[in-house]
Amino acid sequence: MENQNNVTEFVLLGLFKKPEVKMICFVIFLLCYFAIFFGNIIIFITIICSHLIQQPMYYFLCHLSYMDLAYTSTVVPRLLRDLIAKQKSISYNSCMTQLLMVHFLAGVEMFILVSMAFDRYVAICKPLHYMILVNRQRCNMMLLVAWLVAFWHGIAQMIMVTRLPFCGPNQVDHYMCDVKAVLKLVCTDTRIPNILVIANSGVVVLATFLVLVASYIVILYNLRNHSSDARWKALSTCASHVMVVVLFFVPSIATYLLPPSASQNDKEFSMFYTVIAPMMNPLIYTLRNTEMKNAMQKVWARKKFLISK
Repeated sequence: MENQNNVTEFVLLGLFKKPEVKMICFVIFLLCYFAIFFGNIIIFITIICSHLIQQPMYYFLCHLSYMDLAYTSTVVPRLLRDLIAKQKSISYNSCMTQLLMVHFLAGVEMFILVSMAFDRYVAICKPLHYMILVNRQRCNMMLLVAWLVAFWHGIAQMIMVTRLPFCGPNQVDHYMCDVKAVLKLVCTDTRIPNILVIANSGVVVLATFLVLVASYIVILYNLRNHSSDARWKALSTCASHVMVVVLFFVPSIATYLLPPSASQNDKEFSMFYTVIAPMMNPLIYTLRNTEMKNAMQKVWARKKFLISK
């Protein structure tokens, strides 16, 4: 990744400028990162060490927890460092690497959510064919496709940016190297790159969101023939997934589907899918899920017993 520009490093302006606000935010985001780290680790270990790993829904949830942890770890530690550091510079190569990883890991997470929606659709609408349609081989294939497509998405974003010239300003009005914020520093016409960002990120996020919405419309339609108890159980299971989808996709659509001139709150919107959604996922999937709570009690009680013994 060679830099053919005059700019060798960028300066991330971050979220706030006042020192007292920065220290308060440092404490808040540090607590958020601890919650993300320990919450997703607990879910990951609980599923791995229990019978839940055999169920496709929890198999996908295990991978989602891992993605949440990896995704936030590419953004939040740097955000915490910049909140207390005097120098907020990031090298050109590091900036491009972060841009690649952010879009790659977010893409994987997005397609895992689609896989989880497919699992719920088959479980509710085609229960007799569930073990055939959502077997472990097919789950692994969906995860492999998610990784490959997301990697292509991230590489496409990075290659587009690295081919553009940076010859002057190097202050990125963001707390991370995101593609739209970096494009504002390019010293050439960026109309075509901005259109490509909307086509690559915006349209993909919107299309994926519409697929998820359509799947839940079909699920709700099919639930009309079920008993009230079955409907309540299915809706309770799907509600957690819907909450995660809304937290992740709505701010993403607002960030990437609008042109740069129309969106002035990209930093604020991005907080939802880089910090808030990954922090809420463990709470959403545990507090609303009796099966998950029972598995956690068994796994961690067993580990406590082994440690004490």
